[in-house]
Amino acid sequence: MTEAILFMFGIGVVCSSILSLAQQFFYVYEDPRIAEVEGLLAGANCGGCGYTGCFAAAVAVVNGKALPNVCVIGGPDSAKNVAKMMGVDAGSAEPLLSENECLGGNRAADRFYYTGISSCRALNAFYGGKRVCHIGCLGLGDCIKACIFDAISIGSDGYPVVDERKCVGCGACEKICPKNILEVRTMSERLLHFNEEEDALAPCRQTCPAEIDIPKYIAQITKGDYESAVKTIRERNPFLLACGRVCPHPCESYCRRGIEDEAVSINQLKRFVADMEMNSERRLPVSCAPPTNKQIAVIGGGPAGLSCAYFLCRLGHTVTIFEAMPKLGGMIRYGIPEYRLPKEVLDWEIEGILKLGINYHINVKLGVDFDMGSLVAAGYDAVFLGIGAWDDYSLKIEGENLSGCYTGIDFLVKIGGVDSIPIGRKVAVIGGGNTAIDCVRTLIRLGAEKVYLVYRRTRSEMPANKVEIEAAEQEGVDFLFLAAPVRAIGNEQGKVTSLEYLKMELGEPDASGRRRPVPKEGSETVLDIDMLITAIGQKPDVSFTNEGKRLKDLTITRWNTIEADHETLQSNIPYIFTAGDVATGPSLVVEAIGGGRRAARSIHQYLTGNQVTPDPKSLLKKHIPESIFEYVEGIVKTPRAKMPELPVKERIKSFVEADLVLKEKDALAESKRCLSCCRICYNKDAA
Repeated sequence: MTEAILFMFGIGVVCSSILSLAQQFFYVYEDPRIAEVEGLLAGANCGGCGYTGCFAAAVAVVNGKALPNVCVIGGPDSAKNVAKMMGVDAGSAEPLLSENECLGGNRAADRFYYTGISSCRALNAFYGGKRVCHIGCLGLGDCIKACIFDAISIGSDGYPVVDERKCVGCGACEKICPKNILEVRTMSERLLHFNEEEDALAPCRQTCPAEIDIPKYIAQITKGDYESAVKTIRERNPFLLACGRVCPHPCESYCRRGIEDEAVSINQLKRFVADMEMNSERRLPVSCAPPTNKQIAVIGGGPAGLSCAYFLCRLGHTVTIFEAMPKLGGMIRYGIPEYRLPKEVLDWEIEGILKLGINYHINVKLGVDFDMGSLVAAGYDAVFLGIGAWDDYSLKIEGENLSGCYTGIDFLVKIGGVDSIPIGRKVAVIGGGNTAIDCVRTLIRLGAEKVYLVYRRTRSEMPANKVEIEAAEQEGVDFLFLAAPVRAIGNEQGKVTSLEYLKMELGEPDASGRRRPVPKEGSETVLDIDMLITAIGQKPDVSFTNEGKRLKDLTITRWNTIEADHETLQSNIPYIFTAGDVATGPSLVVEAIGGGRRAARSIHQYLTGNQVTPDPKSLLKKHIPESIFEYVEGIVKTPRAKMPELPVKERIKSFVEADLVLKEKDALAESKRCLSCCRICYNKDAA
């Protein structure tokens, strides 16, 4: 026993001597940052980050193999501290969250029976799974087994439901899912994700120019979770209140329920939750990424410019808006009358956007008060041009410049508060679009005794919103269809007194597919009027390109729009981007909003040193063929919620808002009409 103890003691002495000697020749270096990073992590050693412990995670961060937000327990504070210590872009410190967009689950039909091992991966090996839908959830719960935080469960409809309160964004569910329906993304990544060909998208969502997740926010309304509905919409569209009032809702034309029944009143539901927030006198918080110290000049404070600024600010960039008019809002302020969009409502919405930290200057015009050279000299890293389309087209007929003659936008801007003009007793408005309708309905409210709308085609070919046309008719507007103006006639004082027009008939279809109006011989007709408004369309004013050397190279199309890549919205000058009417010509407000977000994505790529490239899988207004049905089985017809509105006799006496908001019980009933559509499946037993 003694010999053994002495032997072990001797071995210890020898080993100690060898190690002491080795220490003189060998030195193992450990980067001191590893200990610092490890100290900033949660210290839970949970393995949720994918590494064996906090030390291994810290090593990965220091070696550039993991981002500062690697710790799924520490949260955003830990990520920000790690980013600061490592001296890297703080934007990468955003927290991650898992999301599932598949709403199919048990609704998707089966192609075959499966009795094998209960594993999504195993089932996926058989022809991609048993479901008819090739992208949908397989439902065997591999994601649930992979999540060590108990943040995922299979809901009653057979698809995974993520508990945002428990999810730490570790990515285990995303890695294990063979169908890629679970994605772990930061807030910035969610904001800038475009509709893609392989996404689980309902037809309405594919159609929306702003790409709002319509089924999701309607489902949240059904559950009474109005705040979440607002957040869902705001992830794609910062103008909930404005769009809820003026959007012609193209999404509803592709509502699957509308094939067999009336479409769900999607836009009224959007307005319902938007008004709920505004009337609550409490703004819901809007999250933003950490500052990037990049500066962007947004020229034009209309829907495109404000939307671009909103998304750039949420991405962590510093934004300053330059607006030529006295107030922000662009065409939705000066071109949309008060009875459709009250200014106090618009002010509240714009104030919420600016509160994110957006700077702005009003009454400053590009090419007059500043130029591109001064912006570059001031340190702006990129420029967004969203100046709109404010120049009205002229008819090019005799007498259109007589006293008492106006153009549509000029008239609406003056009435909107910039100026005042005398209103005639008998007024003719020429045109068939929304601007023309806004003019005639405004004139009725201003006391004109007789208001004519003169249009060279038929009612069915008017581009204006159908509901607006019907409202104008109810309010007493006299429609003169198939009438082409020839000349405006004036008196000796140069004041307009009448409009001469030719009666038309429809001939062969033109390039637009509509039958071309041709004049009837000898049909000249004179209409007695004392005021004439021409509202036949607008074009952008690009005279600013003549001011300053930098903008002379900006490519302008023959339609006076800025030429830009139709997906990235980058102009031929790399640091200049554009969207809205100045890029597309006059279009919908929601188109400008969608363009603002698309431009923000490209600007973000440009500012972060990445190549500005389009999303190769982006749908970009196209539809997924398999999602478009000709008939829908199992629909029980239920009446669509009727939009409440002021009685005609009451609303024509003032500019009080004419269209009202749904009551809560009606909104809940309407939300339940939604079939909760996904790519190809839907609730066949919906009310």
